[in-house]
Amino acid sequence: MKRVIYIVEDEPDIAQLIGINLEKSGFDSKIFTEGKYLLRNLEKEKPDLIILDLMLPDMDGVEICKIIRLDPKNKNIPILIASAKDSEIDKILGLELGADDYLTKPFSPQEMIARIKAILRRSDRNENSSSIIIGNILQIETDKHEVTVEGEKIELTPAEFKLLLILAEKPGWVFSRDRILDYIWGYEKAVIDRTIDVHVKHLREKLKGAGDFIRNVRGIGYKIEV
Repeated sequence: MKRVIYIVEDEPDIAQLIGINLEKSGFDSKIFTEGKYLLRNLEKEKPDLIILDLMLPDMDGVEICKIIRLDPKNKNIPILIASAKDSEIDKILGLELGADDYLTKPFSPQEMIARIKAILRRSDRNENSSSIIIGNILQIETDKHEVTVEGEKIELTPAEFKLLLILAEKPGWVFSRDRILDYIWGYEKAVIDRTIDVHVKHLREKLKGAGDFIRNVRGIGYKIEV
């Protein structure tokens, strides 16, 4: 079966160009000119990837990305932001909210297809493997909710496990405290962002030598880096 890619783009010429190149590369595509149509359709079927413009007539693309990532049914759908917004802060914000990649307009069709294929390869690896290994000493069994360091089982609280998982799933990516808070507690969180600092401190202590993989990015948040 062909993979299905949703195009969320209100400029007809751009949407059509993207669709034509996707078809040439063996993908099926569906175009949505407004965010509300995309979200409504996600209740019925799930695509293999979403190409998301940030400037839409009815909703901000960043908000759409956030809504998708907070929905348990759709949070794992890969998202490629394709936007004319090219500032560093826009890119950081999009990636922090869960986009898998950020492509600045104008872009070549070849680059777009290459980015899509890379995202789908990463997504396939994540779906086919329930184990994440960091630095050859830290192993996370996502299905079993188990963590070991050099073969020794580490007992973590549910919040600590979620914190470790969000960082470990994308090594090198920086996650803001707000993004981590949303992932762990969602809209019902009744905590402040500095609570994350406390959880990170405890997590580092429990992970012993592997705790050094968790790095602070001053003024932004945290990442895992080997």
